[in-house]
Amino acid sequence: MSRDTGHIRILTVDDHPLLRAGIAGLIADEPDMRLVAEAENGRHAVELFDRHRPDVTLMDLQMPEMDGLDALETIRQRHPDARIVVLTTYPGDAQVLRAIKAGACGYLLKSTLRKELLSTIRSVHAGKKTLSPEVTYDVVEHVGNEPLSPTEVRALRLIADGNSNKDVAAQLGISEEAVKGQVRNILSKLGARDRTHAAVLAMKRGIIT
Repeated sequence: MSRDTGHIRILTVDDHPLLRAGIAGLIADEPDMRLVAEAENGRHAVELFDRHRPDVTLMDLQMPEMDGLDALETIRQRHPDARIVVLTTYPGDAQVLRAIKAGACGYLLKSTLRKELLSTIRSVHAGKKTLSPEVTYDVVEHVGNEPLSPTEVRALRLIADGNSNKDVAAQLGISEEAVKGQVRNILSKLGARDRTHAAVLAMKRGIIT
Protein backbone atom coordinates (compact mmCIF):
# COMPACT_ATOMS: atom_id res chain seq x y z
CA MET A 1 0.00 0.00 0.00
CA SER A 2 1.08 3.61 -0.46
CA ARG A 3 3.07 4.97 2.48
CA ASP A 4 1.20 8.30 2.52
CA THR A 5 -2.35 6.95 2.69
CA GLY A 6 -2.26 3.33 3.85
CA HIS A 7 -4.50 2.53 0.88
CA ILE A 8 -4.04 0.94 -2.53
CA ARG A 9 -4.59 4.02 -4.71
CA ILE A 10 -6.52 3.20 -7.90
CA LEU A 11 -7.09 4.92 -11.26
CA THR A 12 -9.94 3.63 -13.45
CA VAL A 13 -9.96 4.20 -17.21
CA ASP A 14 -13.09 3.46 -19.26
CA ASP A 15 -15.28 5.45 -21.64
CA HIS A 16 -18.49 4.07 -20.11
CA PRO A 17 -19.58 6.03 -17.01
CA LEU A 18 -21.73 3.15 -15.74
CA LEU A 19 -18.78 0.78 -15.65
CA ARG A 20 -16.64 3.34 -13.85
CA ALA A 21 -19.48 3.83 -11.36
CA GLY A 22 -19.73 0.09 -10.81
CA ILE A 23 -16.00 -0.18 -10.11
CA ALA A 24 -16.17 2.82 -7.78
CA GLY A 25 -18.96 1.08 -5.87
CA LEU A 26 -16.92 -2.09 -5.44
CA ILE A 27 -13.87 -0.18 -4.24
CA ALA A 28 -15.79 2.12 -1.87
CA ASP A 29 -16.49 -0.65 0.63
CA GLU A 30 -12.88 -1.84 0.82
CA PRO A 31 -10.90 -0.41 3.77
CA ASP A 32 -7.55 -0.95 2.03
CA MET A 33 -8.45 0.75 -1.29
CA ARG A 34 -9.14 4.27 -2.50
CA LEU A 35 -10.22 5.47 -5.94
CA VAL A 36 -8.07 8.54 -6.70
CA ALA A 37 -9.17 9.38 -10.26
CA GLU A 38 -11.27 8.33 -13.26
CA ALA A 39 -10.44 8.80 -16.97
CA GLU A 40 -12.72 8.42 -19.98
CA ASN A 41 -10.03 7.80 -22.60
CA GLY A 42 -6.38 6.83 -22.94
CA ARG A 43 -5.06 10.37 -23.34
CA HIS A 44 -6.79 11.45 -20.16
CA ALA A 45 -5.44 8.33 -18.44
CA VAL A 46 -1.85 9.31 -19.21
CA GLU A 47 -2.43 12.80 -17.81
CA LEU A 48 -4.07 11.51 -14.65
CA PHE A 49 -1.41 8.87 -14.10
CA ASP A 50 1.32 11.52 -14.27
CA ARG A 51 -0.63 13.63 -11.77
CA HIS A 52 -1.69 10.97 -9.23
CA ARG A 53 0.86 8.14 -9.64
CA PRO A 54 -1.70 5.45 -8.64
CA ASP A 55 -0.63 2.10 -7.25
CA VAL A 56 -2.91 0.16 -9.63
CA THR A 57 -4.56 1.31 -12.87
CA LEU A 58 -7.63 -0.43 -14.33
CA MET A 59 -7.49 0.10 -18.10
CA ASP A 60 -10.14 -0.52 -20.76
CA LEU A 61 -8.79 -1.24 -24.27
CA GLN A 62 -11.40 0.12 -26.69
CA MET A 63 -11.66 3.89 -26.16
CA PRO A 64 -11.77 7.07 -28.23
CA GLU A 65 -8.84 9.49 -28.77
CA MET A 66 -6.22 7.02 -27.51
CA ASP A 67 -6.97 3.34 -26.97
CA GLY A 68 -5.97 1.44 -23.86
CA LEU A 69 -3.00 -0.36 -25.40
CA ASP A 70 -1.40 2.91 -26.55
CA ALA A 71 -2.07 4.45 -23.14
CA LEU A 72 -0.59 1.41 -21.41
CA GLU A 73 2.57 1.61 -23.51
CA THR A 74 2.90 5.37 -22.95
CA ILE A 75 2.47 5.08 -19.18
CA ARG A 76 4.93 2.18 -18.94
CA GLN A 77 7.51 4.11 -20.97
CA ARG A 78 7.25 7.03 -18.55
CA HIS A 79 6.80 4.92 -15.42
CA PRO A 80 8.29 1.40 -15.86
CA ASP A 81 7.03 0.32 -12.44
CA ALA A 82 3.37 1.14 -13.25
CA ARG A 83 1.00 -1.71 -12.42
CA ILE A 84 -1.83 -1.85 -14.93
CA VAL A 85 -4.73 -4.30 -15.16
CA VAL A 86 -6.48 -4.53 -18.53
CA LEU A 87 -10.29 -4.78 -18.46
CA THR A 88 -12.02 -5.98 -21.61
CA THR A 89 -15.19 -7.56 -22.95
CA TYR A 90 -13.39 -10.14 -25.11
CA PRO A 91 -10.63 -12.61 -24.12
CA GLY A 92 -8.94 -12.68 -27.60
CA ASP A 93 -5.52 -14.34 -27.25
CA ALA A 94 -3.73 -11.98 -29.67
CA GLN A 95 -5.02 -8.97 -27.75
CA VAL A 96 -3.99 -10.53 -24.43
CA LEU A 97 -0.45 -11.20 -25.63
CA ARG A 98 -0.06 -7.65 -26.98
CA ALA A 99 -1.17 -6.24 -23.65
CA ILE A 100 1.19 -8.47 -21.66
CA LYS A 101 4.11 -7.62 -23.94
CA ALA A 102 3.27 -3.94 -23.42
CA GLY A 103 3.59 -4.44 -19.67
CA ALA A 104 0.11 -5.29 -18.35
CA CYS A 105 0.21 -7.02 -14.96
CA GLY A 106 -3.32 -8.37 -15.15
CA TYR A 107 -6.08 -9.10 -17.64
CA LEU A 108 -9.74 -9.43 -16.63
CA LEU A 109 -13.00 -9.85 -18.50
CA LYS A 110 -15.58 -7.24 -17.55
CA SER A 111 -18.10 -10.01 -17.00
CA THR A 112 -16.00 -11.30 -14.07
CA LEU A 113 -15.29 -7.98 -12.31
CA ARG A 114 -17.68 -8.48 -9.40
CA LYS A 115 -16.08 -11.84 -8.64
CA GLU A 116 -12.40 -11.19 -9.44
CA LEU A 117 -11.64 -7.46 -9.45
CA LEU A 118 -10.78 -6.88 -5.79
CA SER A 119 -8.56 -9.95 -5.45
CA THR A 120 -6.81 -9.03 -8.71
CA ILE A 121 -6.11 -5.48 -7.49
CA ARG A 122 -4.55 -6.85 -4.31
CA SER A 123 -2.57 -9.49 -6.20
CA VAL A 124 -1.18 -7.04 -8.76
CA HIS A 125 -0.35 -4.53 -6.04
CA ALA A 126 1.61 -7.30 -4.32
CA GLY A 127 3.70 -7.72 -7.49
CA LYS A 128 1.97 -10.73 -9.05
CA LYS A 129 0.56 -11.15 -12.55
CA THR A 130 -3.09 -12.22 -12.82
CA LEU A 131 -5.21 -13.47 -15.72
CA SER A 132 -8.86 -14.52 -15.70
CA PRO A 133 -9.22 -18.31 -16.14
CA GLU A 134 -11.15 -17.70 -19.37
CA VAL A 135 -8.32 -15.53 -20.68
CA THR A 136 -5.68 -18.11 -19.77
CA TYR A 137 -7.65 -20.84 -21.56
CA ASP A 138 -7.95 -18.74 -24.72
CA VAL A 139 -4.20 -18.04 -24.80
CA VAL A 140 -3.28 -21.69 -24.22
CA GLU A 141 -5.74 -22.86 -26.90
CA HIS A 142 -3.89 -20.92 -29.61
CA VAL A 143 -0.35 -20.98 -28.24
CA GLY A 144 0.99 -23.23 -31.03
CA ASN A 145 -0.75 -21.48 -33.91
CA GLU A 146 1.30 -19.76 -36.59
CA PRO A 147 0.63 -16.01 -36.32
CA LEU A 148 -0.51 -13.88 -39.23
CA SER A 149 2.17 -11.70 -40.80
CA PRO A 150 1.76 -7.89 -40.59
CA THR A 151 0.81 -7.84 -44.29
CA GLU A 152 -1.80 -10.55 -43.75
CA VAL A 153 -3.26 -8.59 -40.84
CA ARG A 154 -3.51 -5.45 -42.98
CA ALA A 155 -5.19 -7.46 -45.75
CA LEU A 156 -7.60 -9.03 -43.28
CA ARG A 157 -8.59 -5.62 -41.91
CA LEU A 158 -9.47 -4.50 -45.44
CA ILE A 159 -11.37 -7.74 -46.09
CA ALA A 160 -13.32 -7.27 -42.86
CA ASP A 161 -14.30 -3.81 -44.09
CA GLY A 162 -15.91 -5.44 -47.15
CA ASN A 163 -13.19 -4.82 -49.74
CA SER A 164 -12.79 -7.21 -52.70
CA ASN A 165 -9.44 -8.79 -53.54
CA LYS A 166 -9.04 -6.16 -56.27
CA ASP A 167 -9.66 -3.33 -53.79
CA VAL A 168 -7.29 -4.88 -51.24
CA ALA A 169 -4.58 -5.19 -53.91
CA ALA A 170 -4.98 -1.55 -54.89
CA GLN A 171 -4.81 -0.31 -51.30
CA LEU A 172 -1.80 -2.45 -50.39
CA GLY A 173 0.01 -1.80 -53.67
CA ILE A 174 0.37 -5.49 -54.55
CA SER A 175 -1.07 -7.75 -57.24
CA GLU A 176 -4.46 -9.40 -56.99
CA GLU A 177 -2.76 -12.80 -57.21
CA ALA A 178 -0.65 -11.88 -54.18
CA VAL A 179 -3.82 -11.00 -52.28
CA LYS A 180 -5.35 -14.35 -53.20
CA GLY A 181 -2.26 -16.05 -51.83
CA GLN A 182 -2.53 -14.07 -48.62
CA VAL A 183 -6.20 -15.00 -48.27
CA ARG A 184 -5.31 -18.70 -48.61
CA ASN A 185 -2.66 -18.30 -45.91
CA ILE A 186 -5.07 -16.43 -43.65
CA LEU A 187 -7.77 -19.10 -43.97
CA SER A 188 -5.25 -21.84 -43.26
CA LYS A 189 -3.69 -20.16 -40.23
CA LEU A 190 -7.04 -19.27 -38.68
CA GLY A 191 -8.79 -22.52 -39.61
CA ALA A 192 -11.50 -20.46 -41.32
CA ARG A 193 -14.03 -21.63 -43.90
CA ASP A 194 -14.10 -18.42 -45.91
CA ARG A 195 -13.24 -14.71 -45.82
CA THR A 196 -16.19 -13.77 -43.61
CA HIS A 197 -15.43 -16.54 -41.13
CA ALA A 198 -11.78 -15.43 -41.06
CA ALA A 199 -12.80 -11.86 -40.20
CA VAL A 200 -15.10 -13.06 -37.40
CA LEU A 201 -12.40 -15.31 -35.90
CA ALA A 202 -9.78 -12.56 -36.13
CA MET A 203 -12.03 -10.10 -34.31
CA LYS A 204 -12.88 -12.68 -31.64
CA ARG A 205 -9.19 -13.35 -31.04
CA GLY A 206 -8.27 -9.66 -31.03
CA ILE A 207 -6.09 -9.89 -34.15
CA ILE A 208 -8.16 -7.07 -35.68
CA THR A 209 -10.69 -4.73 -34.11
